Amino acid sequence: MSASSSTPRQTRRTRIVCISDTHNCPVKLPKGDVLIHAGDLTNQGSYSELFRAVQWLEKADFEAKIVIAGNHDITLDHDFYSKRGSSFHHQDPQDPAKCLSLFTSSKTITYLQHRSAAVRLTRPNGPRTEFTVFGSPYSPEIGTWAFTYPSPSAAELWADVPLDADILVTHTPPYGHCDDSRGCRDLRETLGQVRPRLHVCGHVHHARGSERLRWETDGLSTGDCLSVEHWLDPNPDPTSAKMSLVDLTVRGGSRPLDFHDPAPHALGADCEMPGQTNTGVRAGRRETCVVNCAILATGWPHTGGKRFNKPIVVDIDLPVWG
Repeated sequence: MSASSSTPRQTRRTRIVCISDTHNCPVKLPKGDVLIHAGDLTNQGSYSELFRAVQWLEKADFEAKIVIAGNHDITLDHDFYSKRGSSFHHQDPQDPAKCLSLFTSSKTITYLQHRSAAVRLTRPNGPRTEFTVFGSPYSPEIGTWAFTYPSPSAAELWADVPLDADILVTHTPPYGHCDDSRGCRDLRETLGQVRPRLHVCGHVHHARGSERLRWETDGLSTGDCLSVEHWLDPNPDPTSAKMSLVDLTVRGGSRPLDFHDPAPHALGADCEMPGQTNTGVRAGRRETCVVNCAILATGWPHTGGKRFNKPIVVDIDLPVWG
C-alpha cells in the first residue's frame, strides 16, 4: 500500500438534513448541503401522493437529495404491488412504473432502491466534499406492506451493503439503536462490520433520536459495540425555529466523530481496503452515528391527533475531493 493511500483524507464540515416518515406531511426544512429522506413519504404510495412528495423535494434547495422508499410507499415495490395492490387501490389501480419514474426521471433526486451511489458536492460556495451512500427501503416483515423481508433472508439482504459506504440509509433501524427493540438484528450485525460514518433510518416513529456508537477495534471482533452515547436534542420543541443539531465536527467545539478512513477508491479492486482486517471489520472506523429522523411522532390511530418532530440536522466532516 502506498503512503498516499494510507494517509487520512482532508475533511470539511458538511451539513446533512435528515428526515423520514413524513407520510404526506411536508415540513419546513432547515438549510443544508445534503437532504436525506429515509422512506415513508406517503401513506399508500398513490401517484398523486408521490407526485406531491417529489414536487416538495425538488423545490428544496440542497445540492444533493438522497431518497429511499419505505413500507408505505407501496407502488414503488413492483412485485408487492402486482400481488397486493388491489387490496389498497381496488377502485383506482395505480401504475407502478409511472410512480417510479417520478423519482428516476428527477434531475435533483438520487433515488436508491437497495443500491449505492457516489456523491460529489461541486458548488463553488459549498463544502466540495464527497461520500459514498447505500440506500435500502427494506424492513422486517410486519403485516402486509411493501419492501419487507422474513427474518431468514435478512443476513443475505444486508450483505449487499459495501464496506466503503460512508453513509447508510435504511428505512428500518438496526436492532437496539433508535428502534424501541423493533429493528433488524442482521442489519445491526452489518452495521458493526461496515461501520459507516452515519446511519440514517426511521420507521419506528416514537424512537426518533440519535446515538453515537463506539466500536471494538482489536481486529478480532466482527462488530462489538464498546459504548453508546445518547444524543440529547438541544431544541426538542417542534414549534421552535431552532435546529435539532447533532454536531460531529471538529469545528463544532465538541468531540468530533472518531473516524479515520484512507481513500478506498485509490486502491485496486483486488487490494485490501485500508483499515479492513481479515474479519471484514474496518479498524479505522471507530465510531458511527445512528439517526432515526421520523417526522411523524405518532402511529395509527394517532390517538389525540398527529404530532410531529423536527428534522434532525447532522454536521459531519466528510472527505474533500480533488
